[in-house]
Amino acid sequence: MKIICIGRNYVDHIEELANERPKDPVVFIKPDSAILPKEQDFYIPEFSNDVHHEVEVLVKITKVGKHIDKKFAHKYYDEVGLGIDFTARDLQKTLKEKGLPWEKAKGFDGAALIGKWLPKTNFANIDDLNFSLYKNEKLVQQGNTSLMLWKIDELIAYVSTFFMLKKGDVIFTGTPAGVAKVSANDYLSGKLEEEEMFGVKIK
Repeated sequence: MKIICIGRNYVDHIEELANERPKDPVVFIKPDSAILPKEQDFYIPEFSNDVHHEVEVLVKITKVGKHIDKKFAHKYYDEVGLGIDFTARDLQKTLKEKGLPWEKAKGFDGAALIGKWLPKTNFANIDDLNFSLYKNEKLVQQGNTSLMLWKIDELIAYVSTFFMLKKGDVIFTGTPAGVAKVSANDYLSGKLEEEEMFGVKIK
């Protein structure tokens, strides 16, 4: 399986990092080794002093697809989840300044937290989902999928023109504003609507 991530999909997050608004979705890949094992703490890697949390809505692909039309994209996933794209922001900044790929800053071991999955039938509208991240019980990120520049079905259609989607692939759909540094002993928890989707201790 592969983890396909979308960057710069919320205007407020683009603005907080002073990035340019993209004309097309920004796509990058995390290896499957980036998945944080269930019930395991997140350990800040030694190579970074500025790891940020980025909470994101996830979808899990259920069948093989290539060049998927947007109107059929909803047939390719049955579940919605929530996760964190952990980012070594200091390393990413250095790589971006040199025009180099981001993988070392985005794809390191444990950099993809995937919470539990819920049937998409639990929700009236996938394009109107509230989600949030709490750090030490304080709300730090809050978003709604209606604010995405590219909605979930659009992302599936777009990504499938470049990469064949396979059963089990996970798409991280982008993060809203509020990304910030994590520190040892922090506790992060995420909610999709009112459902708690994950909790993780930072070490």
